[in-house]
Amino acid sequence: MVNRWVGVTVDCVDVERVSAFWSVLLDRPPGPSRPGWVYLGRHDDPQPRLVFQPVAEPNPGKVRLHLDVLVDDIDQGVAQVLALGGRSTGERHDHDEGVVVVMADPEGHEFCLVQFC
Repeated sequence: MVNRWVGVTVDCVDVERVSAFWSVLLDRPPGPSRPGWVYLGRHDDPQPRLVFQPVAEPNPGKVRLHLDVLVDDIDQGVAQVLALGGRSTGERHDHDEGVVVVMADPEGHEFCLVQFC
């Protein structure tokens, strides 16, 4: 038996808005999807797909799993997230191996922009 990670599912109130944000940020077009859902990528892609599933209400607390998004330039990455409707949490970590900035998508799902030195 072979187990393989194929995707991450994100619960969101506004599936279209949140999936459009991630589609542009990650340069991943939507693939075949269930009605009301949006899948970025296909199940047979080399990268796991992102699945956006509709829910009735936003999550009231911090999600304990997040994505790390590699960028070439941290400042340009932050500017892109802001231009797409995301926000900065104000949290930044400068390490010997690089920089991590904690951001949030339009519904507040936190993720990290990472730039290695």
